[in-house]
Amino acid sequence: MRTLLSIFAMLVCAGTFAQTDVSGTVVDEGNNPIPGVNIVVVGSSTGAVSDFDGKFTLKVTQQPPFKIQASSIGFESTTVDITANNQDVTIVLKEGNELDEIVLSASRTPERIRESPVTVERMDARDIKNSSAPSYYDALENLKGVDVNTSSLTFKSVNTRGFATFANTRFMQLVDGMDNSSPALNFALGNLLGMSELDVSTVELLPGASSALYGANAFNGIMFMRSKDPFKKQGISFYAKTGITSSENAGDNNFLDFGLRAAHAFSDKFAVKASFSFLNGTEWYATDYTNYNGSTGDAISGTRASDPNYNGLNIYGDEVSTTLNFDALAMAPAGTFGSSAVSRTGYEERDLMNYEAESVKADIALHYKPFADDFTIIWNSKIGRGNTIYQGANRYSIKNFFMQQHKLEIRNKNFFIRGYVTAEKAGDSYDTRFAAINVNRRWKSDQQWFTQYATGYLGAITGAIPGVTPGDPSVAHAFARGLADTGRFEPGTASFKGALDTVTADGDLLTGAKFIDNTKLYHSDINYNFSELIDVADIQVGGSYRQYVLNSEGTIFTDYDGPIKYDEYGAYVQVQKKFMEDKMKFTGSIRYDKAQNFDGNVSPRISLVFSPDEDKKHNFRASFQTGFRNPTTQDQYIGLDVGNAILVGSAPDNLDRYRTRPITNNFPAGLEAFGLDRIVTLSGNDAYNNSFTLASFRAFGASAAAGAPNPGLLEQARFDFVKPEQVSAFEVGYRGIVYDGISVDVSAYYNAYKDFIANRTVIVPNYGNVDFSDITDLTPVGGAPTPNALIAAANGDFTPFQLYSNSQADINSYGLAIGVNTKVFGDFDFGVNYTYAKLDFDQASDPDFETNFNTPEHKVKASFGNRNLFENFGFNINYRWNDAFLWESTFADGTVSARSLIDLQINYSCKKSTFKLGAANLLGHEYVSAPGVGTVGSQYYISWTINQ
Repeated sequence: MRTLLSIFAMLVCAGTFAQTDVSGTVVDEGNNPIPGVNIVVVGSSTGAVSDFDGKFTLKVTQQPPFKIQASSIGFESTTVDITANNQDVTIVLKEGNELDEIVLSASRTPERIRESPVTVERMDARDIKNSSAPSYYDALENLKGVDVNTSSLTFKSVNTRGFATFANTRFMQLVDGMDNSSPALNFALGNLLGMSELDVSTVELLPGASSALYGANAFNGIMFMRSKDPFKKQGISFYAKTGITSSENAGDNNFLDFGLRAAHAFSDKFAVKASFSFLNGTEWYATDYTNYNGSTGDAISGTRASDPNYNGLNIYGDEVSTTLNFDALAMAPAGTFGSSAVSRTGYEERDLMNYEAESVKADIALHYKPFADDFTIIWNSKIGRGNTIYQGANRYSIKNFFMQQHKLEIRNKNFFIRGYVTAEKAGDSYDTRFAAINVNRRWKSDQQWFTQYATGYLGAITGAIPGVTPGDPSVAHAFARGLADTGRFEPGTASFKGALDTVTADGDLLTGAKFIDNTKLYHSDINYNFSELIDVADIQVGGSYRQYVLNSEGTIFTDYDGPIKYDEYGAYVQVQKKFMEDKMKFTGSIRYDKAQNFDGNVSPRISLVFSPDEDKKHNFRASFQTGFRNPTTQDQYIGLDVGNAILVGSAPDNLDRYRTRPITNNFPAGLEAFGLDRIVTLSGNDAYNNSFTLASFRAFGASAAAGAPNPGLLEQARFDFVKPEQVSAFEVGYRGIVYDGISVDVSAYYNAYKDFIANRTVIVPNYGNVDFSDITDLTPVGGAPTPNALIAAANGDFTPFQLYSNSQADINSYGLAIGVNTKVFGDFDFGVNYTYAKLDFDQASDPDFETNFNTPEHKVKASFGNRNLFENFGFNINYRWNDAFLWESTFADGTVSARSLIDLQINYSCKKSTFKLGAANLLGHEYVSAPGVGTVGSQYYISWTINQ
């Protein structure tokens, strides 16, 4: 026993002797303390973080001498020698410039931003702290060349270099290496499954094509969000924000946003972190009631009072329309009462949604370093649930939408291998257009409603209705609508709420509006950097594999008989080499990708960075790369009737599966005897093989309206099945310090697109062949031999389909961006940038094609602020302006007005707390990001952050 006690005492003494205590303070060149600095023992994972006063303490299980390194965003790293136990050190960090910032995304390896082979925009935790935007995700809009389009309070779509939609499938968003996109929708739902701003370490954004390293869909830009390391950033952090959103149509509404992050390293081998955030508020109201032509999608004049066929943009249910031939119904001679297109009375969007915006996110990560070095095993689980609004072909109430991601990753500085799964559930989400249509139908069928309308109109126009002035069509239409609307469910009543609840819980679009989605995505990545094994150059190789499992139970996709599975994979190699005494850096990479339904794609990239001066204050770059985008899950497998058109994906097996609901034709009674079917169904093959182009059908309709129908105007639609689109991207740029602390970043690009994926609207006759090969002799009923397809066109017996193909037109875009940052008036930060973006497309070369470029030609952004205006106080002002531009989409086309916005914040820091008072859109210049979305007003907030 005595021997054991002696051995134990020796071990305790040895352990005590081996421990070294180091303490100190980190300051800047003005002797001001710097909080949040990472201090690590060189060669190990042992570390600490400086507190609000810049102080830190390290307990190291090794004897001196050794080195510690201090690093912080915005400062140059500094190494200090530790030569004795209980040593107290003062570490002075020199403020770095923008050229010294480290980025990882451009080449999948850490490099100074000045050496980046392509344009990179960057935001870090320090920028977030000083941002005037209500959230870090909103602050992305202040980056050069970046557009953020607002679909709702909680759904914002990030985009670069044009071709923006809210379904932004050309832009990729990665969170700690995981694709943040919805598996079924193929685009990110804003920050629904992103990260709490307390856990954001850096955000890097690459405008333009990035397929050579990141594969399919890294086509028009890619954003990387990286979280904080729980070994380096420990402790508990908290923020709370509250304030109001204010707009003319929605009034003033409160919002609440708070978050919590906790991280702890139990040892130098094991650390855990968790974060949670919650936001609740009121959506921006969509109240644009512009009248739109239901057939062409063009805005037209007229209100419900003046146009019987009124189709308001944010009014739903009025898409149900028919042409009433009052002469035929009254059995009167042609021209007696005429005819009129009439639509049902719809409901405003705000009656169909409760407009409650909500976002709940939670994240947990376990980090294990079995050898106490940089070899790390990470398990990460993320969940998100929320209510938001998405605008696609229709407006969708995304209610209780749920997404989750689970990742296992093994990595060190030279390699990583990761696999993750993304799963989603649509929750109680529904289509507002079909909600209105089927609420209407629950109290009165379309046939009953239109019959009553016609009866009321004829009675009023002929004077058969007492008290109604005869002979006035406008009076007769008003009376007819009032008669047909008798018994209508009025918003706010129990009957309306009951009908809406029933419809939105029903997944059959004949009677309901709910959409069902339980789609999953499985993905794996691997990358290895041979830089420590091969001296001649830095060489990386890697690859990826992805499988989609589409499961909508037939409500979105044609997965009527079970989930649809398909996969894609890719591999790449990259070589980097420096020449001319490290003044020239070459980067070359090439990637091969293959998707199940398409031929393989090869994506090369070549770039040069030239830094002629020894200090590398001037850096010139040039690159050529190609990118490609695989058709999305919807491009291939959708089968969805959205009311004004039927969306059908072009995968060959999808065309065979899709069948429409039974369609009732409108031709006059008696034509059944000539072989025409009153009720028909159409297939996806009809859309591709038996349809007219939209432009020719419109031209034919115009000739018919003029009294001289010309069948020769009609052209058969001949579109191939969709295939991947490609882009060849050329870019040159300069980043450097031009004079006394003035930094300049300039880039110019030219993109040439091939096989641009196009949404095509075609017109399918419900009967008859578009080549006019089948003819019906209508002589017995006073007509003439007529092709069946023309009979269908004359009687409105046709169905619009939206299909997916590729444009053969020459589509190019080009632009430039220039940013200048400097200090003014001593230590005030000032930055200004300008972006130019131009589409080069001849509409005449493809009349039916809409490019959806959807970005302003000119944008100017500026910032002015001071982090230390005086003791503990700082402020920042952001200004944004863009000119008017055309927005094209399947929902609506229209011009988005120019806008000029100012955001402002002032902050006060005290110990570990920061208080911020801010306003987004301070001057209240209300705007919309696109036709049909909510009108964005002002957002005023106050926040309290602890230990960020």
